[in-house]
Amino acid sequence: MKLTILGCYAATPRTFTNPTSQVLQIKNHLFLIDCGEGTQVELRRNKVKFSKIKHIFISHLHGDHFFGLVGLISTFRLLNREGELHVYGPKGIKEAITLQLKLSNSWTNYPLYFHELVSKEPEIIYEDDKVSVETIPLKHRVYTNGFLFKEKAGERKLNMNAVLKKEIDVLYYKKIKSGKDMILEDGTVIPNEQLTFDPDPPKSYAFCSDTVYKPDNIPQLQGTSYMYHESTFLEAHAKLAEPTGHSTARQAGLMAKQANVEYLILGHYSTRYPDLTLFANEAKLEFDNVLIADDGKVFDFENLDD
Repeated sequence: MKLTILGCYAATPRTFTNPTSQVLQIKNHLFLIDCGEGTQVELRRNKVKFSKIKHIFISHLHGDHFFGLVGLISTFRLLNREGELHVYGPKGIKEAITLQLKLSNSWTNYPLYFHELVSKEPEIIYEDDKVSVETIPLKHRVYTNGFLFKEKAGERKLNMNAVLKKEIDVLYYKKIKSGKDMILEDGTVIPNEQLTFDPDPPKSYAFCSDTVYKPDNIPQLQGTSYMYHESTFLEAHAKLAEPTGHSTARQAGLMAKQANVEYLILGHYSTRYPDLTLFANEAKLEFDNVLIADDGKVFDFENLDD
């Protein structure tokens, strides 16, 4: 699992910072999460292959989270995209995008599907045999969802020493990795646990932006491997958080502690602050494993403990 931060600042884009967008690489998927202005430029800068993006998740209909979407959709057309594109977002996102496509006579030449969200309860919006994606109801000034990405348990790992010792043909490897016992030609049954190791524990990633501190979400987030939580303000401006529908860095740390997550990633910083280490310092008053997002930063979750 790998996370590439394309943009992680609040409100307006600047020459050196970008609004929210990130790419999650998980189980051979490339999921685009939010699509602020400049997203496609940052996709190119970070060498993300456009054609591998098949699912885009939009948290809410504020410009710094989706104004880059119609441009990206149009670029896909210019690149002669053929594969399906699925967009998940609040009710109204289809109208917002198709109106622009209609007025500019820029209809896509590939299948474009909108999945509009209205539920205020968590719901699974995408699932296959390797991963699931469910909404995290957030509290902001408009209808907003975060997203919880969960790996499913993978195949068991072959114990190659045991497999080679038993002289098992490679044709049976897939069956063994699926958990089946091995039956030899003479009828001898070799239990699967003698031929395999347990798979790696499945990981999860939660995207929580934009939102006030919302402890109602703690049960859903309990034990999450990696959580990105907005931290728009420092404590010096804490009085601005609730009225604007945002959180402080310390509140993000409190959420991480209460949900017992493994790592907290901070982002969605107000551009009034020049020093991002201040966010980490305040979050660490509540929670130790704090990481700082920044534009262009890549988190390789498989190697965070190295």
